[in-house]
Amino acid sequence: MSNEEIARELVLSPATAKTHVSRAMVKLGVRDRAQLVVLAYETALVTPGWSRDG
Repeated sequence: MSNEEIARELVLSPATAKTHVSRAMVKLGVRDRAQLVVLAYETALVTPGWSRDG
């Protein structure tokens, strides 16, 4: 999701969403959003076919 989409979903400003994404990347030691996705799959936070809409 883009920062704007995350902000809309969580009722935040896009700048706040960007800050949260950036801080998560630093804390998890990843360099980009793609690595965040890989980490989410590797730790079973999400599974193939998962959708936030159901």
